[in-house]
Amino acid sequence: MRAVVQAQDPSSKEEDDFALRRFLRARDHNIGKASAMFLKYLAWKRTAKPRGSITEDEVRNELVQDKLYVQGFDKVGCPMIYLVGVRHLPAKRDLEEFKRYAVYILDNTCTQLSPGQEKFAAVVDLKGWGYANCDIRAKLAALDIMQNYYPERLGRVLLIHVPYVFMAAWKMVYPFIDDNTKKKFMFVADRDLNATLRDAVDESQLPEVYGGKLKLKGYCSSSPPPSSTSE
Repeated sequence: MRAVVQAQDPSSKEEDDFALRRFLRARDHNIGKASAMFLKYLAWKRTAKPRGSITEDEVRNELVQDKLYVQGFDKVGCPMIYLVGVRHLPAKRDLEEFKRYAVYILDNTCTQLSPGQEKFAAVVDLKGWGYANCDIRAKLAALDIMQNYYPERLGRVLLIHVPYVFMAAWKMVYPFIDDNTKKKFMFVADRDLNATLRDAVDESQLPEVYGGKLKLKGYCSSSPPPSSTSE
């Protein structure tokens, strides 16, 4: 595969073997399909990150909402992302900035991966989520970025405090999720929440809001962790 992609894009020399292997796994080890996917990624990378990375200034409007925390690790060493759905307000977001924000978060999460660990995990807390938070375009944009340009990075996603109204939005997004990724989403019933979280995350790495000892720190020092989710 390396020979194929380097013949078409010399910049692929900068990518390590682990990256190539992730793209191969994402395409069931079909070298032709994996190479095409990887070449598309290299072209996207030059456009999406012309300076090599996304800066805080480029996504500040998203960061100040404190709707996402990248802190702690699960029991197998995956970095954890905690997303507070009720804090995402599509009426206040710019789609292009949101796409940059998705890349910013994914890149920063990947910097926390220890040697030998390639995946991260996430908890999506949907308590209080309603139609004002529904943003199909943003969900599809984030999904497209993660599936096409960060393949085999997602370990699993626990969706918690899921309101009935969310399922209508989920049904719209679900067909766009590839089969391998679909298996990584898990809806957790409230009665199973404590046991599920403690089975996945050690108490020292579990946020206080879920009964653990980890104090979540938002981008804005004045913005407290979403303590209302523990009710």
